[in-house]
Amino acid sequence: MRSGFFRNSIVYLLIIAAVAALVLSVFNNQTQTPEVDISRLVAQIKQGEIKRITVKEDGNLLVKYRADLPDQQSRKEPDISLFDTLKGFGLTETELAGVDILIEPQNPWSNWFGLAITILPLLLIGGLLFFMVRQAQGSNNQAMSFGKSRAKMFTGDKPTVTFDDVAGADEAKAELSEVVDFLREPEKFISLGARIPKGVLMVGPPGCGKTLMAKAVSGEAGVPFFSISGSEFVEMFVGVGASRVRDLFDQAKRNSPCIVFVDEIDAVGRHRGAGLGGSHDEREQTLNQILVEMDGFDTDTNVIVVAATNRPDILDPALLRPGRFDRRVVLDRPDWLGRKEILTVHMRGKPIASAVKKDTLAKRTIGFVGADLENLVNEAAILAARRGKKQIEQIELEDAIEKVQLGPERRSRVVSDYEKKVVAYHEAGHALVGQMLPDADPVQKVTIVPRGMAGGVTWFLPEDDRTLVDSAYLNTQLAVALGGRVAEEIVFGDITTGASNDLQSVTKIARSMVTEYGMGDLTGPVTYGEKEELIFLGREINEQRNYSDGTAKEIDEEIKHLVDEAYNVTKHILTTHRDKLDTIAQRLLDEETLNAEEFAALFAPEPPAPVSPELMPA
Repeated sequence: MRSGFFRNSIVYLLIIAAVAALVLSVFNNQTQTPEVDISRLVAQIKQGEIKRITVKEDGNLLVKYRADLPDQQSRKEPDISLFDTLKGFGLTETELAGVDILIEPQNPWSNWFGLAITILPLLLIGGLLFFMVRQAQGSNNQAMSFGKSRAKMFTGDKPTVTFDDVAGADEAKAELSEVVDFLREPEKFISLGARIPKGVLMVGPPGCGKTLMAKAVSGEAGVPFFSISGSEFVEMFVGVGASRVRDLFDQAKRNSPCIVFVDEIDAVGRHRGAGLGGSHDEREQTLNQILVEMDGFDTDTNVIVVAATNRPDILDPALLRPGRFDRRVVLDRPDWLGRKEILTVHMRGKPIASAVKKDTLAKRTIGFVGADLENLVNEAAILAARRGKKQIEQIELEDAIEKVQLGPERRSRVVSDYEKKVVAYHEAGHALVGQMLPDADPVQKVTIVPRGMAGGVTWFLPEDDRTLVDSAYLNTQLAVALGGRVAEEIVFGDITTGASNDLQSVTKIARSMVTEYGMGDLTGPVTYGEKEELIFLGREINEQRNYSDGTAKEIDEEIKHLVDEAYNVTKHILTTHRDKLDTIAQRLLDEETLNAEEFAALFAPEPPAPVSPELMPA
């Protein structure tokens, strides 16, 4: 930006200098002394009108005769003095004696100044023309480089990311270590007739570290790394994407061994012939060129293409066949041990208090990926700085988890006493049902402080990551989700709109149990409905009914049956333990927030009453 500023400033200075030089030149021409007619000069001397003549000592005298004389031209007489010239026109010494003829020494810089005024406009005009030509050439070069690759190249001599910077993906690092070994020692594989995969496709949800893993492979191997996004190939002009693909692979071959990383390859690698665009579609031409380039690699090229996507299901089959992207590396959401390692990586170099419990943080962040955990540590550092602390403590990290999940607390929100009481009983209903059901997750925190769009929140902390969920756990989730609505109905005799999100969750879980998981008693172990997707959009747009109207009625009845059973269980618990419901709600009204220890203390058995000394045995 600064170079552009200086370049524009130079252009403006050149224009101003050219205008100034032209003005000086015109002014100099207007102020030049006019030529003197010698005949008139002689007549004025004879009449005694001239008392003094000042002549610049430039060595030249310009003589101009009257029009009636035979010689009517001007000539230079460098060797004749002005005195002799005037005597030649008939002036006597007496007449000349009354005239003082002075010789003014010439300024040595006057000639250079006049030369500069004469040449400077020409130089400035030439400079402006040269600048315009260069600009035109630059624009032409940009136009000619329109089909060049825009990939960023990172040299591998100074790696900034290695496998030590990637945590929670041990299996992926083991798969990619073979790629590193091949780039370091290709002869070891070639001598045994082994062929390293030409393409590695990394698959995983957003934020799992696919780009970071590709950089780590380059850093471990110490080879150049070309990085480009799939969307950077495609332009509105036909053929540009294919040209950029050719240029990218040409650069890669010249710098082999190296790694070519294509992020979000689904932008150009989607299934061909899906209904949008014809055979001359720019995206399809780009994909075809990628297929040709990957299939044309020689065995000694040592160029490995690493691509990343979170939608492998929409990629073209030709892109996934052996010989192209024939190895798939999955980077899934990490478990709690992986999240602990990721937190350790992101806590490096930060003043973390020694009392921070990484195990607790890892278990509280179920579903978080690497990017979420990095953001979590950063938010905790911001909170610690805002609170004037020198270290990041456990409270900042826990507050950051809640802030990332639901947003910051809204303590400035004005809430009426009635609404606050409704929210307290609502959250107490969720917490009490979860406490009483054995398959429910333990209660981590209950608060009636508004966060985001929620008036209150009840957190449940699973004891471990769940990969398989049984029907008992899902039925428990239905009952817990209905706890808030049933508590409002029991206490106030009416219901509010605060349970709308709970009802959506209940309906979604119950429908999935019947139509996807085969957990319905009436419908049996059958899945119902087929999701329709647009390949170019990658989103579900419709559900095709592959069942009859009678089956649809059974599905609706089964969903209602599951919800009614959960409702009855919830109502029974809250009615039976109404005293606990009132206790939890009152504590929330008094303190606004209960953590796991404070909530568990409400259900601890009361210590026995002390025995009177009189009743003690002798």
